[in-house]
Amino acid sequence: MSRNFYPELVRVDACDKVRGITRFGTDNRPENLAHGAFAVATIGKGRVLSVDTLSAEALPGVLSVITHRDTTSLKPAQFLMAGGYAFQTHSPILTAEVAYRGQPVALVLAETLEIAIEAAALLRIDYEEVAFAATMDSPLAEPVAQAQAPMRYPLEDVSVGDALSAYEGGAVKVDSTYGMERQFQNPMELIGTVASWDGDRLTIHEGTQNAGGCKFGVADQLGISPENVTVISPFIGGGFGQKNSMQSQLVLAAFASRQLGRPVKIVVPRRQLFHDTTSRPATRQRVRLAADREGRLVGALYDVDAQTSKLDFFPAEHADTAARFYGYPAFKSFTRLIRTDIPTPGYMRAPFEHAAAFAIESAMDELSYQLKMDPVELRLRNDTAVDVVSGLPHSSRHVAECLRRGAETFGWSRRNPKPRSMVAANGDLIGMGVAIGLYSGSGGPTRARIIARRDGTVTVNVGIHEMGQGAVTAIINVVAKRLGVQPSAVTAMVGDTSGVPQPLTAGSWGSTSAMPAVEAVCDALMQALAEAGVETSGNVPLGEMVARTGRDEIQTDASSVAPGQDPQVLGRTDTGRVAPAGPVYPGFVTYSYAVHFVEVHVEASTGRIRVPRVVSMFDCGRVLSPRTARSQAIGGVVWGIGGTLREGAETDARYGGVMNGDIAEYLIPVNADIGSIEVGFIDEPDFQVNRSGVKGLGEVVMAGVAPAITNAVYHATETRVRDLPVRLEMLLRSQE
Repeated sequence: MSRNFYPELVRVDACDKVRGITRFGTDNRPENLAHGAFAVATIGKGRVLSVDTLSAEALPGVLSVITHRDTTSLKPAQFLMAGGYAFQTHSPILTAEVAYRGQPVALVLAETLEIAIEAAALLRIDYEEVAFAATMDSPLAEPVAQAQAPMRYPLEDVSVGDALSAYEGGAVKVDSTYGMERQFQNPMELIGTVASWDGDRLTIHEGTQNAGGCKFGVADQLGISPENVTVISPFIGGGFGQKNSMQSQLVLAAFASRQLGRPVKIVVPRRQLFHDTTSRPATRQRVRLAADREGRLVGALYDVDAQTSKLDFFPAEHADTAARFYGYPAFKSFTRLIRTDIPTPGYMRAPFEHAAAFAIESAMDELSYQLKMDPVELRLRNDTAVDVVSGLPHSSRHVAECLRRGAETFGWSRRNPKPRSMVAANGDLIGMGVAIGLYSGSGGPTRARIIARRDGTVTVNVGIHEMGQGAVTAIINVVAKRLGVQPSAVTAMVGDTSGVPQPLTAGSWGSTSAMPAVEAVCDALMQALAEAGVETSGNVPLGEMVARTGRDEIQTDASSVAPGQDPQVLGRTDTGRVAPAGPVYPGFVTYSYAVHFVEVHVEASTGRIRVPRVVSMFDCGRVLSPRTARSQAIGGVVWGIGGTLREGAETDARYGGVMNGDIAEYLIPVNADIGSIEVGFIDEPDFQVNRSGVKGLGEVVMAGVAPAITNAVYHATETRVRDLPVRLEMLLRSQE
């Protein structure tokens, strides 16, 4: 097993972030900046009949009020998963239609933000309201079998063997249903745009995971050439999928700036983010597992209902994940999309994997108690080297090693298997739980450019975004090691469309796509030096090599694609499209894996749950930046704790919208909620999937935390929680 292939490099942007020097998208303040604020719909669905702007326009400092009557020149957005660039098809303020409560219906522009907010409150808007469905249980919700849904990228149900017969013939069975409410990303940096024009050229400063998509998307809506648009997003204050596509305010900021002839800034308040951005969809999952008396699975049936909007079919990929946990001899899924009147859901961190792991791994825990078998041993018995869906081998799968190392580190052997048998000195019930998580190993086309100078400095430009995950630190670590220079000599340029194309960074394919391109461009640089007659095999410093060519600098370009991809696919990402491959590649299948061991303490009289200790092990291929990888892992576990014990949207079925639409009432973890978190990495490179040996980490770190916690809660209390978030009343009712 490899160790410390890459050095422990301090996060290169740490000091600047701590000192507040780092400039995020809406930190930019060009001269003569105007500010925008939205007025939002107060009905669940319908259309705007009229907007009385007189009081708002009379307020000193108000510059303009934009309604749907002013935006007829703009094209509507197109949904990302239908070949477009936006998070949904519906474009607020480009139409009189109100698709859901809280959507923007007018934009006020003013000299200051405070004036804009006050003026937006003065607008008098009349509506025609119609009946709507805010939840999956509404009578007006529309269930559609996903396999029959008219989607650009169809998803079939998974079917391997005769799962129904296998289940019916199983000796030991579990049949349970697990629920999860909608959840929201809540990045620290709000969604926002600063738009400015210089003649016919538009510059956008915005925190986005998809600068290329924003560039081409806003150009399409405005009807201008993409060559006249530059999107700059060097840092993002957290994205987590919410910023993976064009948001509603972008085209409106650009349009307003062009109309006013001055820069415009729009920052969407957090309460509005709960009503006009993506979310993790609510789900209901029925899991039926059957095993023989030795604990080997014989069949699995998996049914899922996943919430979507009536605007778009957001694909539910839960079954593709559920089918990959174990070596099921037979597996069958059935997925329904439940259409409701909400914004189109989206890819919140571990978008399907968080929910799928909760269901599958909770059911496995239930099965372990029926079998009277240790939960770790049950998982080891059902490990597999072959992907049951495709029949192809896994390029690497170190789940067993994660289980064994995690169990030893955690002290699993000290666990008394009987529920309610472990009690702390203060009377708290102690529980210990374990669960697996997994995430697909994807990659895609990426371009990179490098400039080496005779002074020894290097600039590398690559198609990836720095979302706080440490991408720039990892890039610099790789470049420094491959070129033999100090990390301080390397500068990385990312998230800026004035350089190489900037495709979407998401789905844990950032490193798997960008790092092979970085390695390739480093090799291309050394090849260019060799072709110039410079000896590159000795200990000559890079700057000296460049000087020996007689030039001040040398620039090279390179690109990479995922296994099996035609290099022509680069043309898609060059135009802002999404083009990932995986996890099924020619000849193999790739996933990243997590195993979480959790200890909970439950206060017996109140049901209060604490998580004093977590040990997590990850199989993510090569670890390129150990320090930022640990940070990613710890952050994912923290989010898993919040996603299990705290987070859940309270939807108002009567009037629409989210009632707890701020982080005062939509609860997220604070420091007092978090105990010891110890993480470890197998750090075994997987060179089948890419030349860097990386499989991806950012998503899998959260997958499996939820069932590890609820399994521990069962061990502590003998109460099985099958709905998230866990609420005190769930435990208290069980004790009555």
